[in-house]
Amino acid sequence: MERAGGNQEGETQSIRQVIAASFIGTTIEWYDFFLYGSAAALVFPQLFFPYSDPLTATLASFGIFGVGFLARPLGGLIFGHYGDRVGRQTMLVISLMIMGIATFVIGLLPTTYTIGIWAPILLVVLRTIQGIGVGGEWGGAVLLAVEHSPEGRRGFYGSWPQMGVPAGLLLGNTVLLPFATLPEAQFLSWGWRVPFLASIILIGVGLFVRLRISESRAFRQVQDSHTESEMPLVEVVRSYPRNILLAMGMRVAENGTFYIITVFVLDYVTKNLGLSRGIALWGIVIAAAISLLTTPAFGALSDRFGRRPVYLFGAVFSLLFSFPFFLLLDTKATVLIWLAIVVFLVVGHDPMYGPQAAYFSELFGTRLRYSGASIGYQLASIVGGGISPAIATLLLAWAGGEPWLIATYTALMAVITIVATYLASETFEEDIAAERPEEQGVAAGQTG
Repeated sequence: MERAGGNQEGETQSIRQVIAASFIGTTIEWYDFFLYGSAAALVFPQLFFPYSDPLTATLASFGIFGVGFLARPLGGLIFGHYGDRVGRQTMLVISLMIMGIATFVIGLLPTTYTIGIWAPILLVVLRTIQGIGVGGEWGGAVLLAVEHSPEGRRGFYGSWPQMGVPAGLLLGNTVLLPFATLPEAQFLSWGWRVPFLASIILIGVGLFVRLRISESRAFRQVQDSHTESEMPLVEVVRSYPRNILLAMGMRVAENGTFYIITVFVLDYVTKNLGLSRGIALWGIVIAAAISLLTTPAFGALSDRFGRRPVYLFGAVFSLLFSFPFFLLLDTKATVLIWLAIVVFLVVGHDPMYGPQAAYFSELFGTRLRYSGASIGYQLASIVGGGISPAIATLLLAWAGGEPWLIATYTALMAVITIVATYLASETFEEDIAAERPEEQGVAAGQTG
């Protein structure tokens, strides 16, 4: 009995180390990724597209923001392939280094005033590298957490790497805030660069933590049985086409509305409403701080009531709140703007994002889980988050500064997610290590 208790204690300790490593690593990666989003709204139009009119400059800046999302599926494919063949832990270390180096170099990048057209070209290259890094990050981080989790707690433990998103958002905007209050000339000259350069310190912390974690038991079983997939991408598309499409649909509203709330709002509040950039930044900081609590709470609720009802709640709320969100913003009242941002992020986004890691992981078998979850997650980021700020900017211009077309666009994304979630099967009581029906006979054929 004493030995069993000791094993259980050691297993618990291992889970704690894994979720700590996943949380810290994803926080750092998303800090890096979100810094670009804030800079795309507040800085890059003036520094990298200074000779364009304001609308064109903003669209170009948000267009490069979207490039990172176009690169994310590539990162998901590359890291998913090797994550299903080599393991999750190694890929996490590599993705963290890729993201950190790219972010640091953005902080050193000369502007168009100095090197001309090469400035936006280099920005595109570095944003692409960022996208590849974060595209490989998500799958490895959530799979380590979910596959290490005890039965009945996957939603809760799987939400910890998800918490890296609000934590990175909170950290990035908190670091940016004091520099954003500098005089305009100082902020555009050097103030915006400091948060990018500071990321190199965080990368060292992340690497130290991630190098200490072990591979998951579920994947070690695959390695021990020598049933790793030779071509994970081909096999996952052949075995799980429906689940990949459903995961994409389930992600559209979660991802698209998130970047409307956290990126486009910065541009909308400052340029369309004529308010200070600090108002929107503070709203995002408050919302992100609350999300650190609500994301694991909704993950835990999905362990008790199922993934689908919790996820559907968030999607339906996002549909219903699309128009009230902009009504609150247009009051120009600081408290109501903060309320709009907080409510949409916490009550609409978080019920989807909290259970998402466990839900998407459970849709695929262990042999193909990294590839399957990554492809579904990252492909949706193109049609969801990647283009949503640019689309919102265009819709705002077409509507003469009125936000109702954007609200309609947000509502349509929610409808897509509601339908996909309704069609998805419930997975929260399934064995994460069990062979799924879609793969029966495939692994055995490889060993024969």
